[in-house]
Amino acid sequence: MSRIDDERRTVRLMIRLYCRRKEGNCRLCGGCRALAEYAEERLSRCRFGERKPTCRLCKVHCYRTDMRLKMKEVMRYSGPRMIFYHPVIAMRHLVREMLKR
Repeated sequence: MSRIDDERRTVRLMIRLYCRRKEGNCRLCGGCRALAEYAEERLSRCRFGERKPTCRLCKVHCYRTDMRLKMKEVMRYSGPRMIFYHPVIAMRHLVREMLKR
């Protein structure tokens, strides 16, 4: 699996976790679906490609302001909970982030 595909999967899971647990939806709501699609588009156009750092450590903020704020909200909620719902993915993400510092 490529680095970008791995990031896509992680973001998708975080958005799904947020929408389900925080907003109480069984399926992705329109706002979360739009955010997921936007994130996938941005990842597919990432100028760093396979050398991409985690978004938090990236020097280039490629999200529109409204989407960046929503993604921050999603990540603040989902990030700490990922260890319980998707522990392998969470640990992989943390290790990659620590190695890039």
